[in-house]
Amino acid sequence: MAVTVHPLPPRVLTTNAPKQFTFPFCYEPHPLCVAAANEVRRYISQRKEWHDELQKGKMLGVLVVKMVNGKSSMVNGLGFLAAFSGTLDGKTQHEYFVPPVFDLMSPGCYFQEEEAAISDINRRIAHLESSLSPSPLRTKMDEELAAYKEFMLRSKAERDAQRESISVDELGKNEQNLIKESQHQKAEYRRLRQAWEQRVFDDETQLREQQAEIAQLQQERHERSIALQQWLFRQFTFLNARGEEKSLLDLFAPAIPPSGAGECCAPRLLQAAYKEGLQPLCMAEFWVGASPTNEVRLDGHYYPACRSKCLPILTHMLEGLDVEPNPLLADQEKLLAQLHIIYNDGELAVVSKPAGMLSVPGKDGLPNVQDAIKSAISSAKGPLIVHRLDMDTSGLMLVALTEEKYHELQDLFLHRQIHKVYHALLEREMPVGQEGTISLPLRPDIDDRPRQMVDREHGKPAETHYKVLANRDGHAFLELSPITGRTHQLRVHCAHPQGLNNPIVGDRLYGKSGGRLMLHAYAITFEGQTFTDTMNCVL
Repeated sequence: MAVTVHPLPPRVLTTNAPKQFTFPFCYEPHPLCVAAANEVRRYISQRKEWHDELQKGKMLGVLVVKMVNGKSSMVNGLGFLAAFSGTLDGKTQHEYFVPPVFDLMSPGCYFQEEEAAISDINRRIAHLESSLSPSPLRTKMDEELAAYKEFMLRSKAERDAQRESISVDELGKNEQNLIKESQHQKAEYRRLRQAWEQRVFDDETQLREQQAEIAQLQQERHERSIALQQWLFRQFTFLNARGEEKSLLDLFAPAIPPSGAGECCAPRLLQAAYKEGLQPLCMAEFWVGASPTNEVRLDGHYYPACRSKCLPILTHMLEGLDVEPNPLLADQEKLLAQLHIIYNDGELAVVSKPAGMLSVPGKDGLPNVQDAIKSAISSAKGPLIVHRLDMDTSGLMLVALTEEKYHELQDLFLHRQIHKVYHALLEREMPVGQEGTISLPLRPDIDDRPRQMVDREHGKPAETHYKVLANRDGHAFLELSPITGRTHQLRVHCAHPQGLNNPIVGDRLYGKSGGRLMLHAYAITFEGQTFTDTMNCVL
């Protein structure tokens, strides 16, 4: 399938192209990408046959490219590629969009043939399992053995009664007979059970043959499934800007690649550009349609590439490109000057954390609250972080400076004797004075950490009380009081359609990125003390 490079609308052709390529895991969409995304949305709105499917939700992506062969008829040689994740209308390829990295749905593909063979094995197993029929003698065996056990229990009760009713001399004369009677009955029960088991065994010859055939088919299915999975992983090979190629097995080794790896928009777009000799300039992925039931995806919002599936792939594919630095890592040293200790009694410190700083040490060795307090308070035996704030969230944190205080605060959190109040600015206005409690159970999105998702079956309980305090310049200003303390609880409860359906301003994971996250841990109350923080708050 040929790759189609689409023209950008004339109104943006005077816009300067970015100097560096998009850092895909945290970015502000470039105006050229926004224009390209709008063109894609205009195109799909004309495809009425896709309307119902797209309304249910789909991730799309655009890649602005420059022709480098000098043969382009486009102004400035600029254009864009478009992609969708997974399938659309039951297909992996459509003329307007770039093809998949590997098309496992192409006719005559080994994957299709082998998957059909595995499906046939499944049908054979299901047919055999439905025809399994234990011997009817089992029911008779169970009934006769149960009746004999009942007889043995009655006999034992009679012997026990006899022992109670006769004299010691008579018991001495009869005890051996009573014991022999008990032993005889037990031996008779064993002979009866063995005889029945042999009869049932002989009657279930066909059943055992069917069970053996099922086990053999299950083993064959397992072996073919593993082999097919490995074959598929080898077919997904990805180029980078240097022309180097690696497969999913190479990129995820020694781990097994997650399901769906390589089928997202970003790898598809870059692969098409490299194969066509196009120069990637900037990229963006955006959601269309309704939000999934469990996740938070809002129509028209731009999202970073997922880390679990795409981080190893894109890390390789971006090699050879001049990529923007991760904006989350910029100016980290300046954050240290914005970290304020507002209380310290030698056992406990209350600190004001700036947005953008980690609570605890991470993989990149960036400045964080724990290390900063350890450096600032040399006499502390800790610090021991009792609770955390998201990197993007500002505000108050309690830090134990002794192990005793750490356990004490842990106990207070466990029994919900520490009360926290957050201030948040949401994307849209809400009625002033509206309040209530949001209850949406949460669990990590294992395919896209650190995102969280609503899961009413496996999620942990999460409750938040909210109250709308005011409206400011088109945004609702809220007081949020978490009753539980789940990761990203306030962010998901605000953004999710079953919550407030109104993301926090600047929420790059659950809303629209842009500027800082407008969420601030404003007050904390415990043991009769209340601390408030206005130092790092911009609300």
